[in-house]
Formats: sequence, structure tokens, C-alpha cells
Amino acid sequence: MRIDFSGVCHSDIHTAHGDWGPQHYPLVTGHEMAGVVTAVGAEVSRFKVGDRVGVGTYVDSCRTCEECRAGREQYCINSALFTYGNPIPSYADAADYPGGYPKGGYSTGIVVRENYVYPIPKEIDLKHAGPIMCAGVTVWSALRNWDIARGSRVGILGVGGLGHLAIQLAHALGAEVTGFTTSAEKKSDIRRFGAADVVVNSDPDQMAKYTRHFDFILDTIPATVPLDPYLSLLKRGGTLCRVGIDKTTIANEFGAFSLTSAQNSLAGSNVGSVRETHEVLQFAARYGIRPQVQVVPARQVGTVWPKVVDKAARYRFVLDMSDLR
Repeated sequence: MRIDFSGVCHSDIHTAHGDWGPQHYPLVTGHEMAGVVTAVGAEVSRFKVGDRVGVGTYVDSCRTCEECRAGREQYCINSALFTYGNPIPSYADAADYPGGYPKGGYSTGIVVRENYVYPIPKEIDLKHAGPIMCAGVTVWSALRNWDIARGSRVGILGVGGLGHLAIQLAHALGAEVTGFTTSAEKKSDIRRFGAADVVVNSDPDQMAKYTRHFDFILDTIPATVPLDPYLSLLKRGGTLCRVGIDKTTIANEFGAFSLTSAQNSLAGSNVGSVRETHEVLQFAARYGIRPQVQVVPARQVGTVWPKVVDKAARYRFVLDMSDLR
């Protein structure tokens, strides 16, 4: 596959900085790839040369464990082979991964097994496709698992790469959506994405207005934040689900009574499955859901990462890989 565009995910930065554990270097990050098939193996049946395709956050799984057989490859018991940074599991052919580690999408091309490659609908521009297969499917998987639909009241914490897609997707599913942000200047954008209301979470009066209001709150913030103020906004039996991750060890984020006082749940969700990735691409094509992207030449990636950390992305940086050819 020739890679034409590669999205910049905060996960790339966390991984490179060792926030989620020691890393093997040199490291090639990037797991939001979109481009064109340039060659196929003799047994490939799903794709042909010239097809518009994408690759997301993992490139293999064992396909035999309980989770894989159930179509939840991202939770593979034998470890999904994530697109970059993790050692090759025993079920994979190490010869396919020189150096013993998979390499990601900050590159001009990649070779991937066809099961983990996704056709890009003709309605979606390639520059928009990559973020849908990571940021988009991550929030989509959580929204679907918790049965978000018409009549659901949903809060989205953090309106960055994941959050701005979560608002669009939840709105298209029929939910009443409220966006929570630290950046008041994003208010008009958040409403444009489909939120019925916007809360600047440093304002106690705005927060209090939503006490015991939400069925589901999706936390997309890639940083450690106190959760008690948000847990108090859940209805009895509501769930706060985390998909944004900072450090691997988190302490003092919430008190026990925040869960027990209203039978609330604190949950987590990973990226989506192969099926969910196909599904969200089709859903996005049908409902006109797109990431808002800033396309930059690939060689400028060194200037982009600090902007992501500083919350300056509006709302996903995408690398134009033709800059490397």
C-alpha cells in the first residue's frame, strides 16, 4: 500500500515518550493511514491494485482466541499486533517484521495482511480517512457498546481529535450531546459538530446545571483529570467511559462514593474491531461525518507534535506523505 496521508494521533507521542512503557527504538509511529494498493499477494481476494484503502491501529491478531472468533480482535487474548511499537506475538511470522517490531504509517508505504485493511468509501477523501480508523472507531466502539441512540443524553469530555468526532457520531445516532472543554474559544466549533450545548468545565455554575443528567459520558481527554466532578453529572446507573489515556498508572482521580452514591460505573474501551471499523467508515460516508484536519508536509512532523501536546490542533493534523517521495 502506498501511504498518501497519515494522521497524527496523541498515541504516537505517548508511545514515543515512553508514557505507556519502555519502547524499542528506532520507532516509526502512525496508525491512521490512507492510500492506494500498489501490489497484492497471490492469495489476496479482497483488494486489487488501485483500490483506495486504509490501515488503522492494529495489523494482525491471532484469529483463534475467544475474542477474535467473536469479532473483537482489538481484545485478542494473545495480544493484537498493534501497528507500531509492540513485540511480534508468537502467532505472527516474525520474518514479516524486520527488526522484530512492526513499523507504522509515518512512511511512504506498508505491507499488511488483507483482513486488517479497509476499503475507503468513494465519498471520503483520503486525507479524511485515516483519523476515522483510529479516533473515529475508538469513540464509535464505545458509543455502540453502550447503546447510544435517539433519546440518549451524552456528554463528551475533551474536544480534540477524538472528541470532535465523538460529538458528530453521537449526534448522528440521535443523542442529545453536550461538549465539555477547557477552551471557551471552541464553543462555536463544538456546536457546529452537533452539540446541543457546550460547558466550559472550569465554570461551576455550568457544571452544576447538568447534575444527574447524563446516561453516558465519554472521556476522550489524553491526560489525568479529576473525575469526581463528572461522575456527579451521571444519572443513577450511568457510565463514564474512558478512551483518552495519559500515563499507565493513575491515582487519586475519583472517590469511592462517586460511584456508590448513584450506582454509577467507571469503564474503559479500546479501539474498535475490524467489523466496527468497516461500519464507522460506512456510517461516516452516509452521514457526512468528517474529521476537521490540518494537512502538513510530512517533514514538518517535528513542528506538529508540540502543537498536539499544547492542544493547538484543530482538530487533527494529517501528514502529507508525498513530501517524502
